[in-house]
Amino acid sequence: MGRVMPLARAAHPEPAVAVTLAATGLAIGLGQTAWGAVAVAAAVLVGQLSVGWLNDLVDAPRDARVGRTDKPIAAGTLSATVVRALVAVSALAAVGLSFLSGPLAGAAHVVALISAWGYDLRLKATPFSIVPYAVSFGLLTAFVTLGLPSPYWPPWWLVATASLLGSAAHFANTLPDLADDRETGVIGLPHRVGATGSRVAAALLVLAASATLVAGLPTVLGFLALGAAVIVTAVGLALGRRPGSRATFHAMLVVAVLDAAVLVAG
Repeated sequence: MGRVMPLARAAHPEPAVAVTLAATGLAIGLGQTAWGAVAVAAAVLVGQLSVGWLNDLVDAPRDARVGRTDKPIAAGTLSATVVRALVAVSALAAVGLSFLSGPLAGAAHVVALISAWGYDLRLKATPFSIVPYAVSFGLLTAFVTLGLPSPYWPPWWLVATASLLGSAAHFANTLPDLADDRETGVIGLPHRVGATGSRVAAALLVLAASATLVAGLPTVLGFLALGAAVIVTAVGLALGRRPGSRATFHAMLVVAVLDAAVLVAG
């Protein structure tokens, strides 16, 4: 357990689990077979682990400079060599598992993963830091629909909903680390618009995602979820004003799960 917990923290478990549940729920809701849903869950979870571990591995020197004790590699409680090996293994496994859903679905997920790895390696420190989030989350819906027994490209509103949610998560996830990131030279789009701008952007994007979902799937549950999204986002923004709080990001995750539930039910 002494090694498992640092490994779990370095993998960013909350978004990894949330994204996996959303993708798996979408697959089930769209009529995927049991084995097909397992393949989706495995590929997405392992892929998310690779993205999380790579992120902490790349950030370790910067995190150590600013004294991030919550980062296992930077704090010295987890070996960078071990994480480097896990990144390689999980990345290769994610690619292999992706193609269990078929060639087109597999290709869509691999491109989504390349986009996410590109964020970790370089794009997070540029004005284009939002692009990998929009691309990867949008392609995740294609991975699910192209892997169905009767595959098809997802409708525009489904891709747009996922891309908007991913973009909102980017702003919300970066908020607590703005000062530390700036100090170590990581200046992405959220850093350039500032804390207030990032909060506003996160709120507008997540609500736009829910509204887009309702536009494409106008159900009673969808409208109820949109109302709930407004409340959850407002609470998350209010609590997220505290220094170091990740309440805004957690609110984005809750809204993402709500939207996934609407998709499954619809």
